[in-house]
Amino acid sequence: MSISSISSQNLYRNYSQLSSGKRINSAADDAAGLAIAQKLLTQSNGYDVGKRNAATSQDMTKVAEGALGSINDNLQRIRELSVQAANTAVYGDSERSMMQQEIDQLKQSISDIASQTQFNTMNILDGTMGASHVASNPDGSGMEINMPNSTLAALGIADYDVTGSFDISDIDEALEKVTSARADMGVTSNRLDYAISYNSYASYNTTASRSRLEDLDYGPAISEQKKNEVLEQYRIMMQKRQEDENGRVIRLFKMIS
Repeated sequence: MSISSISSQNLYRNYSQLSSGKRINSAADDAAGLAIAQKLLTQSNGYDVGKRNAATSQDMTKVAEGALGSINDNLQRIRELSVQAANTAVYGDSERSMMQQEIDQLKQSISDIASQTQFNTMNILDGTMGASHVASNPDGSGMEINMPNSTLAALGIADYDVTGSFDISDIDEALEKVTSARADMGVTSNRLDYAISYNSYASYNTTASRSRLEDLDYGPAISEQKKNEVLEQYRIMMQKRQEDENGRVIRLFKMIS
Protein backbone atom coordinates (compact mmCIF):
# COMPACT_ATOMS: atom_id res chain seq x y z
CA MET A 1 0.00 0.00 0.00
CA SER A 2 1.40 3.39 -0.97
CA ILE A 3 2.14 6.18 1.47
CA SER A 4 -0.55 8.34 -0.15
CA SER A 5 -3.18 5.62 0.38
CA ILE A 6 -2.21 5.23 4.02
CA SER A 7 -2.35 8.99 4.53
CA SER A 8 -5.79 9.23 2.89
CA GLN A 9 -7.12 6.33 4.96
CA ASN A 10 -5.85 7.87 8.19
CA LEU A 11 -7.47 11.17 7.33
CA TYR A 12 -10.74 9.46 6.38
CA ARG A 13 -10.70 7.54 9.68
CA ASN A 14 -10.15 10.80 11.56
CA TYR A 15 -13.14 12.44 9.88
CA SER A 16 -15.32 9.37 10.48
CA GLN A 17 -14.43 9.28 14.17
CA LEU A 18 -14.97 13.00 14.68
CA SER A 19 -18.32 12.99 12.89
CA SER A 20 -19.65 9.94 14.77
CA GLY A 21 -18.04 10.70 18.12
CA LYS A 22 -16.82 7.10 18.28
CA ARG A 23 -13.32 5.70 18.20
CA ILE A 24 -14.57 2.42 16.72
CA ASN A 25 -16.81 2.70 13.67
CA SER A 26 -15.89 -0.58 12.02
CA ALA A 27 -13.91 -3.72 12.73
CA ALA A 28 -10.98 -2.16 10.87
CA ASP A 29 -10.64 0.47 13.58
CA ASP A 30 -10.25 -2.06 16.43
CA ALA A 31 -11.49 -5.62 15.82
CA ALA A 32 -10.97 -6.83 19.40
CA GLY A 33 -12.40 -3.66 20.88
CA LEU A 34 -15.48 -3.91 18.65
CA ALA A 35 -16.12 -7.50 19.72
CA ILE A 36 -15.89 -6.59 23.41
CA ALA A 37 -18.05 -3.49 22.94
CA GLN A 38 -20.77 -5.53 21.22
CA LYS A 39 -20.82 -8.04 24.08
CA LEU A 40 -21.11 -5.20 26.56
CA LEU A 41 -23.93 -3.68 24.49
CA THR A 42 -25.79 -6.99 24.53
CA GLN A 43 -25.41 -7.22 28.28
CA SER A 44 -26.45 -3.63 28.99
CA ASN A 45 -29.52 -4.04 26.75
CA GLY A 46 -30.37 -7.20 28.67
CA TYR A 47 -30.09 -5.35 31.99
CA ASP A 48 -32.38 -2.59 30.67
CA VAL A 49 -35.04 -5.07 29.51
CA GLY A 50 -34.73 -7.01 32.78
CA LYS A 51 -35.27 -3.76 34.68
CA ARG A 52 -38.41 -3.01 32.67
CA ASN A 53 -39.68 -6.56 33.18
CA ALA A 54 -39.16 -6.27 36.93
CA ALA A 55 -40.82 -2.85 37.06
CA THR A 56 -43.85 -4.06 35.10
CA SER A 57 -44.18 -7.12 37.34
CA GLN A 58 -43.90 -4.86 40.37
CA ASP A 59 -46.83 -2.82 39.03
CA MET A 60 -48.81 -6.08 38.83
CA THR A 61 -48.10 -6.91 42.46
CA LYS A 62 -49.22 -3.41 43.47
CA VAL A 63 -52.50 -3.85 41.60
CA ALA A 64 -52.99 -7.20 43.33
CA GLU A 65 -52.14 -5.78 46.75
CA GLY A 66 -54.61 -2.93 46.28
CA ALA A 67 -57.38 -5.37 45.31
CA LEU A 68 -56.56 -7.58 48.30
CA GLY A 69 -56.89 -4.52 50.51
CA SER A 70 -60.45 -4.05 49.22
CA ILE A 71 -61.22 -7.73 49.89
CA ASN A 72 -59.83 -7.29 53.39
CA ASP A 73 -62.18 -4.34 53.99
CA ASN A 74 -65.16 -6.42 52.88
CA LEU A 75 -64.14 -9.28 55.15
CA GLN A 76 -63.80 -6.93 58.11
CA ARG A 77 -67.35 -5.71 57.53
CA ILE A 78 -68.61 -9.29 57.23
CA ARG A 79 -66.95 -10.06 60.55
CA GLU A 80 -68.60 -7.07 62.20
CA LEU A 81 -72.00 -8.23 60.96
CA SER A 82 -71.23 -11.77 62.11
CA VAL A 83 -70.44 -10.63 65.65
CA GLN A 84 -73.63 -8.59 65.57
CA ALA A 85 -75.65 -11.57 64.32
CA ALA A 86 -74.20 -13.74 67.09
CA ASN A 87 -75.93 -11.52 69.66
CA THR A 88 -79.15 -13.57 69.82
CA ALA A 89 -80.18 -11.77 72.98
CA VAL A 90 -81.14 -8.78 70.87
CA TYR A 91 -81.40 -9.85 67.23
CA GLY A 92 -83.88 -12.36 65.85
CA ASP A 93 -84.24 -14.16 62.53
CA SER A 94 -85.55 -11.15 60.62
CA GLU A 95 -82.63 -8.96 61.71
CA ARG A 96 -80.11 -11.70 60.88
CA SER A 97 -81.75 -12.11 57.48
CA MET A 98 -81.20 -8.41 56.80
CA MET A 99 -77.61 -8.75 57.95
CA GLN A 100 -77.16 -11.69 55.60
CA GLN A 101 -78.41 -9.58 52.72
CA GLU A 102 -75.58 -7.17 53.32
CA ILE A 103 -73.15 -10.06 53.77
CA ASP A 104 -74.26 -11.48 50.43
CA GLN A 105 -73.55 -8.13 48.79
CA LEU A 106 -70.12 -8.03 50.40
CA LYS A 107 -69.41 -11.59 49.27
CA GLN A 108 -70.45 -10.63 45.75
CA SER A 109 -68.06 -7.70 45.90
CA ILE A 110 -65.24 -10.05 46.94
CA SER A 111 -66.16 -12.41 44.12
CA ASP A 112 -66.17 -9.56 41.60
CA ILE A 113 -62.77 -8.31 42.77
CA ALA A 114 -61.29 -11.81 42.52
CA SER A 115 -62.70 -12.48 39.07
CA GLN A 116 -62.25 -9.05 37.51
CA THR A 117 -58.91 -7.81 38.82
CA GLN A 118 -56.65 -7.90 35.79
CA PHE A 119 -53.23 -6.80 34.64
CA ASN A 120 -52.53 -6.70 30.91
CA THR A 121 -55.96 -8.39 30.42
CA MET A 122 -54.90 -11.36 32.58
CA ASN A 123 -56.78 -12.30 35.76
CA ILE A 124 -54.42 -12.21 38.70
CA LEU A 125 -56.59 -13.06 41.74
CA ASP A 126 -58.87 -15.87 40.61
CA GLY A 127 -56.25 -18.62 40.81
CA THR A 128 -55.71 -18.94 37.05
CA MET A 129 -52.31 -17.24 37.00
CA GLY A 130 -50.58 -19.02 39.86
CA ALA A 131 -46.80 -18.96 39.47
CA SER A 132 -45.27 -16.76 36.78
CA HIS A 133 -41.70 -16.09 35.68
CA VAL A 134 -40.14 -12.64 35.80
CA ALA A 135 -37.19 -12.37 33.40
CA SER A 136 -35.30 -9.82 35.46
CA ASN A 137 -31.78 -10.93 34.46
CA PRO A 138 -30.03 -10.08 31.18
CA ASP A 139 -29.97 -13.76 30.14
CA GLY A 140 -33.74 -14.19 30.60
CA SER A 141 -33.52 -15.89 33.99
CA GLY A 142 -35.00 -14.31 37.09
CA MET A 143 -37.52 -15.10 39.79
CA GLU A 144 -40.86 -16.81 40.19
CA ILE A 145 -43.78 -14.94 41.71
CA ASN A 146 -47.03 -16.48 42.90
CA MET A 147 -50.32 -14.67 42.56
CA PRO A 148 -52.95 -15.62 45.18
CA ASN A 149 -56.35 -17.20 44.71
CA SER A 150 -58.86 -14.92 46.45
CA THR A 151 -62.16 -16.40 45.29
CA LEU A 152 -64.87 -17.14 47.86
CA ALA A 153 -64.19 -20.85 47.54
CA ALA A 154 -60.44 -20.38 48.11
CA LEU A 155 -61.17 -18.21 51.15
CA GLY A 156 -63.59 -20.82 52.47
CA ILE A 157 -66.62 -18.53 52.76
CA ALA A 158 -68.66 -19.37 49.65
CA ASP A 159 -71.52 -20.73 51.81
CA TYR A 160 -71.07 -18.44 54.78
CA ASP A 161 -74.52 -17.58 56.19
CA VAL A 162 -75.39 -15.98 59.53
CA THR A 163 -79.09 -16.92 59.35
CA GLY A 164 -78.25 -20.45 60.49
CA SER A 165 -75.35 -22.04 62.30
CA PHE A 166 -72.11 -20.22 61.51
CA ASP A 167 -68.58 -19.96 62.80
CA ILE A 168 -66.86 -16.57 62.89
CA SER A 169 -63.51 -18.35 62.77
CA ASP A 170 -64.24 -18.99 59.07
CA ILE A 171 -64.02 -15.25 58.48
CA ASP A 172 -60.93 -15.03 60.67
CA GLU A 173 -59.24 -17.70 58.56
CA ALA A 174 -60.25 -15.86 55.37
CA LEU A 175 -58.78 -12.64 56.77
CA GLU A 176 -55.58 -14.47 57.65
CA LYS A 177 -55.30 -15.81 54.09
CA VAL A 178 -55.79 -12.35 52.62
CA THR A 179 -53.33 -10.77 55.05
CA SER A 180 -50.77 -13.45 54.21
CA ALA A 181 -51.30 -12.85 50.47
CA ARG A 182 -50.84 -9.10 50.95
CA ALA A 183 -47.61 -9.76 52.86
CA ASP A 184 -46.39 -11.98 50.02
CA MET A 185 -47.15 -9.20 47.53
CA GLY A 186 -45.16 -6.78 49.68
CA VAL A 187 -42.18 -9.12 49.91
CA THR A 188 -42.33 -9.78 46.16
CA SER A 189 -42.48 -6.04 45.45
CA ASN A 190 -39.38 -5.52 47.60
CA ARG A 191 -37.52 -8.28 45.74
CA LEU A 192 -38.46 -6.70 42.43
CA ASP A 193 -37.37 -3.31 43.74
CA TYR A 194 -33.95 -4.77 44.48
CA ALA A 195 -33.81 -6.31 40.99
CA ILE A 196 -34.69 -2.92 39.45
CA SER A 197 -31.97 -1.14 41.43
CA TYR A 198 -29.35 -3.77 40.65
CA ASN A 199 -30.14 -3.77 36.92
CA SER A 200 -29.95 0.03 36.81
CA TYR A 201 -26.54 -0.02 38.51
CA ALA A 202 -25.21 -2.87 36.36
CA SER A 203 -26.49 -1.28 33.14
CA TYR A 204 -24.88 2.05 34.03
CA ASN A 205 -21.48 0.49 34.68
CA THR A 206 -21.65 -1.79 31.65
CA THR A 207 -22.54 1.17 29.43
CA ALA A 208 -19.71 3.19 30.96
CA SER A 209 -17.25 0.40 30.21
CA ARG A 210 -18.46 0.18 26.59
CA SER A 211 -18.20 3.95 26.30
CA ARG A 212 -14.55 3.87 27.32
CA LEU A 213 -13.89 1.41 24.52
CA GLU A 214 -15.99 3.03 21.78
CA ASP A 215 -16.22 6.73 22.46
CA LEU A 216 -13.72 9.13 21.02
CA ASP A 217 -11.34 11.27 23.06
CA TYR A 218 -11.74 14.48 21.09
CA GLY A 219 -8.52 16.18 22.20
CA PRO A 220 -6.05 13.62 20.85
CA ALA A 221 -8.36 12.89 17.89
CA ILE A 222 -8.34 16.53 16.74
CA SER A 223 -4.56 16.67 17.13
CA GLU A 224 -4.26 13.51 15.04
CA GLN A 225 -6.57 15.00 12.43
CA LYS A 226 -4.51 18.19 12.18
CA LYS A 227 -1.33 16.16 11.86
CA ASN A 228 -2.80 14.04 9.07
CA GLU A 229 -4.13 17.13 7.29
CA VAL A 230 -0.65 18.69 7.34
CA LEU A 231 0.87 15.43 6.09
CA GLU A 232 -1.74 15.21 3.33
CA GLN A 233 -1.11 18.80 2.27
CA TYR A 234 2.64 18.14 2.29
CA ARG A 235 2.13 14.97 0.24
CA ILE A 236 0.06 16.86 -2.33
CA MET A 237 2.61 19.66 -2.47
CA MET A 238 5.49 17.23 -2.95
CA GLN A 239 3.53 15.35 -5.58
CA LYS A 240 2.86 18.57 -7.47
CA ARG A 241 6.54 19.53 -7.18
CA GLN A 242 7.51 16.13 -8.52
CA GLU A 243 5.11 16.53 -11.42
CA ASP A 244 6.54 19.98 -12.18
CA GLU A 245 10.06 18.56 -12.05
CA ASN A 246 9.13 15.73 -14.37
CA GLY A 247 7.55 18.27 -16.75
CA ARG A 248 10.76 20.31 -16.89
CA VAL A 249 12.80 17.22 -17.55
CA ILE A 250 10.51 16.23 -20.39
CA ARG A 251 10.65 19.71 -21.95
CA LEU A 252 14.45 19.77 -21.63
CA PHE A 253 14.68 16.39 -23.25
CA LYS A 254 12.54 17.56 -26.16
CA MET A 255 14.73 20.66 -26.62
CA ILE A 256 17.91 18.57 -26.73
CA SER A 257 16.46 16.06 -29.08
